Amino acid sequence: MATSTKVIESLKGGKGPVIMKHLLGDKEFDGKCELYAEVTLKPGCSIGYHEHINESETYYIISGNGEYTDNGVLTIVRTGDVTFTDSGNGHGIENIGDSDLIFIALIIKKNK
Repeated sequence: MATSTKVIESLKGGKGPVIMKHLLGDKEFDGKCELYAEVTLKPGCSIGYHEHINESETYYIISGNGEYTDNGVLTIVRTGDVTFTDSGNGHGIENIGDSDLIFIALIIKKNK
C-alpha cells in the first residue's frame, strides 16, 4: 500500500495549510470509505466548518490541542480524544496549541 501526502490550502474555508497523509486508497476502500488519513494542522491552522451528507467522519487525536466545532458547539480536544460527526451534521477543527495538532480522519460512506 502506497501512501501519499498532500498539502491543501484553506481546506473547507479553514486557515492555512493542512498536511494530509493518505494511508489507504480507493482500492482498499472498496467503495465503503472516502478517506483514511493522518492530518496535521500547524499552530493557528484549521479545517473550516463543513457538513457531511451520506457519510460520517471520525477524528482520533494523536497529539496536540484543538478547538472542535460540532454543530456549533465548541469543545477542546486533546491527545486520545475521539470525535464523531454523523451524516446530516457538521464540524470543523482548529489547532489552538503551540505544537502540531495531528489526528487520524476516517470518512465512512453511508448506505443510501
